[in-house]
Amino acid sequence: MTGLEIFNVFILVFLVVAALISLRVKDLLSASMVFGIYSFLICLLWAEMGAVDVAFTEAAVGAGVSAVFLVATVFNVKRRSSD
Repeated sequence: MTGLEIFNVFILVFLVVAALISLRVKDLLSASMVFGIYSFLICLLWAEMGAVDVAFTEAAVGAGVSAVFLVATVFNVKRRSSD
């Protein structure tokens, strides 16, 4: 395996872990933060694959604006899920 393939596998493992954590956590603020981490990791993956325009859009919208909107929404609603 080359260094680039190892990096891809490393990022993909972290993507799966972040996705599972965001689905399993009960605290909405924590889920929002993990979703921001997921967006940042997918941004790294897009940049590594050479899609810099997609990576930039993901960084601006996914990891930036969406994460801020989610956190702002969490502060205006009840933070714990009811199930």
